[in-house]
Amino acid sequence: MFTLSTKNQWLVGGVLLAAMLVTRAHVSDHLLDASWAVFLLAGFYLRKVLAFGVFMATAVAIDYMAINQFGVSSFCVSQAYVALVPAYGALFMAGRWFAGQYQGETLASLGKLMLAVVIGFAVSELISSGSFYALSGTVADVSLAGFMESLLKYAPHGLYIMSLYVTIAALLHVAVRQVTRSDVTV
Repeated sequence: MFTLSTKNQWLVGGVLLAAMLVTRAHVSDHLLDASWAVFLLAGFYLRKVLAFGVFMATAVAIDYMAINQFGVSSFCVSQAYVALVPAYGALFMAGRWFAGQYQGETLASLGKLMLAVVIGFAVSELISSGSFYALSGTVADVSLAGFMESLLKYAPHGLYIMSLYVTIAALLHVAVRQVTRSDVTV
């Protein structure tokens, strides 16, 4: 199982929280929300339930500040908002599962990472979008066919964004591991 030192857990946790803050708070129109990838990566690198709680509380605080201080639309905040806890929990658990499967920089690990991303995304998407569709009050005629149409419309983009951020993180992970393994002295 891949494990970071306590010092490196703090470092990675800080970087992940910063990424969520910058992308979730909509401080830039050019950066898409990295939260889904952040929860999966937090599960992989940090794994503790306390870390999940910190990231969940941070996500809620960011949303609150973005809506109340920066004028971000509150459209997505409804009675379905509470479903983000199990939705993000699914991503965190997918990351934890991958941590137990990780075998270094191998094709087998890459395949398992892809599996963790796809399954974590699918479960999270079903929970978050399903609850929003059914409970937010924004859909006049709730039906399974309507939900499937909405899912097919929005899920591919969400999977693309999450995969993009996880790919960047994986490349950084490999680069850092290669640098820290080298015996080069300066």
